[in-house]
Amino acid sequence: RVSAAFWEHLQHLALQDFPCGLGSWNKFGSHARTSLCRSQPGQEEAVMLDEESPEVRMELLRDPHSPWALPPECNPQDQYLRETAVMAPELVCGSNILQVFRTLRIVGKRVEEIDEGLLQLQKLEQLILSANQISRISSANLPRTLKVLELCCNAVGELQDLCTQPPPELQHLGLGYNKLCGPSQDKYLTVDFWPNLVSLDLSFNSFTNLLELVFQLSSLQKLRILVLQGNPLALIPTYRGFLVDSLPKLSILDDIHIGPDERHQFQGLARQTELIRSEAQLVVSIGEIKGVPDPSTHQQLEVDSEAPVITYSYCVTYEF
Repeated sequence: RVSAAFWEHLQHLALQDFPCGLGSWNKFGSHARTSLCRSQPGQEEAVMLDEESPEVRMELLRDPHSPWALPPECNPQDQYLRETAVMAPELVCGSNILQVFRTLRIVGKRVEEIDEGLLQLQKLEQLILSANQISRISSANLPRTLKVLELCCNAVGELQDLCTQPPPELQHLGLGYNKLCGPSQDKYLTVDFWPNLVSLDLSFNSFTNLLELVFQLSSLQKLRILVLQGNPLALIPTYRGFLVDSLPKLSILDDIHIGPDERHQFQGLARQTELIRSEAQLVVSIGEIKGVPDPSTHQQLEVDSEAPVITYSYCVTYEF
């Protein structure tokens, strides 16, 4: 579950432990402790000696050689949360921390479900869940404030649940390296579901019908970045030219900028639908094969030999 991975991630950040959080090492924490010890002469001074200034504790977080420094794979928000836990620890105590999160990045944690616990992050704008095991996404469990949803390298095979009530302000939808195929999923890629979509990644899925997909995508008036490489439809000879001419507001296709010269070169291609063929031709050439015995090197049997004859045959199989 995403929420379980979230709380595990928070625990890993150690926001309540030195040099973060409330404790004898900061002014607020030491004052609380001092008030408890005033009745014991000589104790107050000892408490104050434990205190470290916020500047010193911030340096402990930022110095890459410090034992309290975050590992390199942590993102900037993790560092921001830890620094907030030094300068304003009350903001990351208890449920307050849920209001701080703008970005949540949980990658490669074997998450299978986006559960309702995610709704506690009421100000979340970016949700990155790449390289997990998510097959279905319920829009009811997504914060309405989302602007970026990245689900690359999962097992998403259908979009119906995601499109029941999708986040209205979403600007980027990343669905590369999943199990989507057309035409059943094409109908969910329209302005009716994604009125503010600027960037869409559908790379390395199983979309095959270029005409139908382009028809649906053409309703996305704000779409500027599109990635379709790795789908079977990308093998069509006129694939790039047809898309460039069909989607005139597109700026980047398959990570390549669309310039004025290219747009002029393919002008009018969108009207020539007869050029869009539903098949592609592949030529496979075999070079040198190693590790297979050569029958001609075996000693020839004598004509009158009674030894059994051994025959060798080999088969090469291609799977597309």
